[in-house]
Amino acid sequence: MIALTIAQIAHAVAGEARPAGDDTLETVVSGVVDTDSRLIEPGGIFVAKPGEDTDGHLFVDAAVEKGAALAIVERPVEASVSQIVVPSAVAALADLAREVVARVKASGNLRVVGITGSNGKTTTKNLLARILEGEGETVAPKASFNNEVGAPLTMLRVTESTRFLVSEFGASAPGEIARLAGLVEPDVGVVLMVGMAHAAGFGGIEATLNAKSELVRALHSGGTAVLNADDARVASMAPIAAERDAAVRWFGRGPAATDVRADDVEVTASGTTCVVTADGESSPLRLRVLGEHHVMNALAAIAAATTLGVSLADAVARLETVEIAERWRMQPLGSDRVRIINDAYNASPDSMAAALRTLAQIAQPGERTVAVLGAMTELGEHAEEEHDRVGLLAVRLGIQRIVVVGPEARRMYLEAVAQGSWDNEAVFFETADEAFEYLRGELRDGDRVLVKSSNAVGLRFLGDRLGESFS
Repeated sequence: MIALTIAQIAHAVAGEARPAGDDTLETVVSGVVDTDSRLIEPGGIFVAKPGEDTDGHLFVDAAVEKGAALAIVERPVEASVSQIVVPSAVAALADLAREVVARVKASGNLRVVGITGSNGKTTTKNLLARILEGEGETVAPKASFNNEVGAPLTMLRVTESTRFLVSEFGASAPGEIARLAGLVEPDVGVVLMVGMAHAAGFGGIEATLNAKSELVRALHSGGTAVLNADDARVASMAPIAAERDAAVRWFGRGPAATDVRADDVEVTASGTTCVVTADGESSPLRLRVLGEHHVMNALAAIAAATTLGVSLADAVARLETVEIAERWRMQPLGSDRVRIINDAYNASPDSMAAALRTLAQIAQPGERTVAVLGAMTELGEHAEEEHDRVGLLAVRLGIQRIVVVGPEARRMYLEAVAQGSWDNEAVFFETADEAFEYLRGELRDGDRVLVKSSNAVGLRFLGDRLGESFS
């Protein structure tokens, strides 16, 4: 974080400063900000956030032992550290992030990119960060730090030397993206797609559209909206950009993608190749991240990067160094003998379909396709229908073994059986342990195995176990 006095921090978060020891209101603090006492570094700021299972105030002493110079608390704590007392630690975290980013932006050196969408946010964030790191100091979220805590924590890593801040904005209810994006007023806003992910929290697809539109509404006046031309709902956000006096930059694979487009897409087990055209200039791209759907994420990253002045040649060269998008996202494990693709960090109807299509595409003659599938969460009233669709799609794609795990996913198995998978092509197990024992004996040379579920289901750990067993 940038250097601020205790008084300046207290003013930013509307809190009551209580200096301790030799500290005064003019004492400067500039360390890392975190809500996890275990991650505090000397000179850092510990935000004592109450949680569902525990209370951050119980860990102030632990943060002090790690070297915390300041604690932001909701009630005074008996500890040998200066404190700022606030009504809400989470709100204070957001207020402090807003202050820090505003100060650095005022220097004229910092450009902010916001990314949202029902799928692909983390992959696109990682691809864009890899491109921008070649231009200068870049701050981007760790893992999926995209909520009311993770997003501000990422913003607070900005310093005076930071050139680019890439923020990922997730949400499970209306208004959340508006609050988070409003902290930084992005110069560039990327909207990837509008799908069924988190439909239960939003209340349906149209409400999801309105929520994702919040990023475009939060753009800095005169900024740029990078929109998916192939998604009609995303494309409908163009008038909102005009209201913000923002330019629109279109990416995609269809004819409406007038700014950044991909042609000649070919999918293999080692990645995806295509020809990217940006502003009339073309370049071949060999993307090592598995899955045809990641071409769209790469196009979004290129569109944002070239908006910020990066050349197409540099963007492509840096993208070609990326081997995996993130752990548990289309992550190749196992060996050439039995290849495991662990994609069980998140799942929605769109990402489930994309992963199954990739599995079908990469298998060569003589290789068997095996899909290990768990539930998709946060679908609300759409859950039964969407799980049925996955079972149907797996059969229609010709997946040769369908292994469904967990009672919440059982409808995938039932639908696969109903569609003709009668002779043990589809099997069901209550637990991941049961599935592991079956797969350990069932898998054979030449198998290509996809493991896919929502994060809460935990099949990513099953994918890891399979990867280790067949390495």
